[in-house]
Amino acid sequence: MDLRFTFNEDVVNYDKMRPTYVGALFKDVIRFSGLDSGKNVLEIGIGTGQATALFLQTGCKLTAIELGENMAAFAQHKFAGFDNFSVINSDFESIKLENESYDLIYSATAFHWIPQELGYTKVFDLLKGGGTLALFWNHPSMEQNELYTKMQETYSKYQPGDRGTVHKFSEDKCIEIADTIKSYGFADVECKLYHSERVFDAQQYISLLNTYSDHRSRQEDSRLLFETELANVINKYGGSVKIQDTIDLYLAKKP
Repeated sequence: MDLRFTFNEDVVNYDKMRPTYVGALFKDVIRFSGLDSGKNVLEIGIGTGQATALFLQTGCKLTAIELGENMAAFAQHKFAGFDNFSVINSDFESIKLENESYDLIYSATAFHWIPQELGYTKVFDLLKGGGTLALFWNHPSMEQNELYTKMQETYSKYQPGDRGTVHKFSEDKCIEIADTIKSYGFADVECKLYHSERVFDAQQYISLLNTYSDHRSRQEDSRLLFETELANVINKYGGSVKIQDTIDLYLAKKP
C-alpha cells in the first residue's frame, strides 16, 4: 500500500486538524525569494492548503501539485477565489513541466515522500537562475510526563516499537538537510527553526492521529480499539494533550 494515498481518504478532517505554519516562516520565505505578483511559484504536495494562502496573497501565479484526487479537488475549491491559483492532480516524480520556469518552488511537510536524488535534481532544473527552493516540515513532540508515559504504553501495546509522534526534533538534522541541499548545487542555504504549541482534548487528538499515514494504515479493528484506549488514557490523566511543534525551514538559491 502506498501510504501517500491515505491522506486522500478524509480531506475535511485533514484540513481541520493539520497545523498551519507560523507567520514568521512565510515572511522569511517571501523576503528571501522576493515574492511578488510577477513571480511564478510551484507548490509540491499542497494537501488541503495549510501553506498556500499567504503566498497567494502576494499576487504570484501559484501552481500546486497534489497526488490525492480528493485533496486536489478540495484545494481547488478552497482557493477558487484566487485567479492566480491552479492545481494539478499528479505525482511530482512523473509530471512534465518546463525547465527554468519557476521563481520559487516550495514544499510543506511533503518533500520527504519524493526520492531524494530525483526530487532535488528535478527542482533544480525547474527553477530559474536565481530562483528559490523553500522546504519546511512540522515536528510535533510532547513533554515527558505521566500522560506521555501512559500514552506510550498504549502505543506499545497495539504496535510494539511504535511510540507515536512525540520525539524532539534534533537540531543536528538541520545541518544534515542543509548539507544535502548544497550537494545538489544550491547556494546561499539558510536554515531556521520556529516553535509553536497546540492543545487537544481526547477526541481532537484522535482526529489528529487520523491524519497520519501510519495510523490510518493500521487494521481497522485494532485501530478502533487503540483509539478508544488512548482516549481513555488522555481523559484519565488531565483530559488534554499539549503538542509542542518545531518547524524547520530551509531556503536556498539556484545560482
